[in-house]
Amino acid sequence: MSVNSSAPLSGPVAVEVKVGEKQKNWSTTPSHIVHHFGASGLAVAVATAVTHPLDVLKVRLQMQFVGQKGPLNGMGRLFLQILKKEGPKSLYLGLTPALTRSILYGGLRLGLYEPSKYACDWAFGSTNVLVKIASGAFAGATATALTNPTEVLKVRLQMNSSMKQSGSIAEMRRLISEEGIKALWKGVGPAMARAAALTASQLATYDESKRILIRWTPLEEGFHLHLISSAVAGTMSTLITAPVDMVKTRLMLQRESRKIGSYKNGFHCAYQVVCTEGPRALYKGGFAVFARLGPQSTITFILCEKLRELAGLNAI
Repeated sequence: MSVNSSAPLSGPVAVEVKVGEKQKNWSTTPSHIVHHFGASGLAVAVATAVTHPLDVLKVRLQMQFVGQKGPLNGMGRLFLQILKKEGPKSLYLGLTPALTRSILYGGLRLGLYEPSKYACDWAFGSTNVLVKIASGAFAGATATALTNPTEVLKVRLQMNSSMKQSGSIAEMRRLISEEGIKALWKGVGPAMARAAALTASQLATYDESKRILIRWTPLEEGFHLHLISSAVAGTMSTLITAPVDMVKTRLMLQRESRKIGSYKNGFHCAYQVVCTEGPRALYKGGFAVFARLGPQSTITFILCEKLRELAGLNAI
């Protein structure tokens, strides 16, 4: 949290108090850890619930014309097709694993960022933008490695409306029995790369945007600062992560892509997509990614900051 130089306390005393609070927070009680990770997980879960239909559209767009070139449907046309053929409930396919993943993945992804940043500060004496990027990448990759099975279940359910009757538990049992336990970690490499890129770009951009705005504008900690910073973070993270997200989706849905054979890994998948579908195919569903990630980033950060304030925690 930034220190307001106009506060009643003198500069050195105020800084000492703030630093002392942060140090106390990170040495401390189970309740602080629960509040810290809980605020992150709850904020991401709410944002996921609001933007889930856009995530379903994104996955469907990314799986258009697998292995071939062709005229792509736009997000609006695909939205109308899904409503007509499958009904409104299809826009919430995979919601249960998505929310489960949000609480676990979101709590870890946002929750590990600050401890990682302060560990780097303790080790290297710096929290510059490179440290923030590295901290975000570590937090995102670690969170995804632990929660990848929920992501696999989510995209499988989103692509197959026929599975909505059986549910996520039945699909997990079927997946393990037919493809083995390793299938739950399909696409984990690109998923970790995407999460590392997403968290690094999103959190580092948000953190740096807040710092710059506080320094160069009249804005202070509060709604308007969080709104502007989260909008910038959502835009930056979309540009960086859209191609990686597309590769991750293709790997997790290998059975849908058998007409061109199996992908060996993320690089092979990207190469095959570029060769058979063209370079623009890496941004299939890119607008849906932005339409989802932009609002999701805004909701996540604004709600997380508010929950942290209510819990007596420092701002991100």
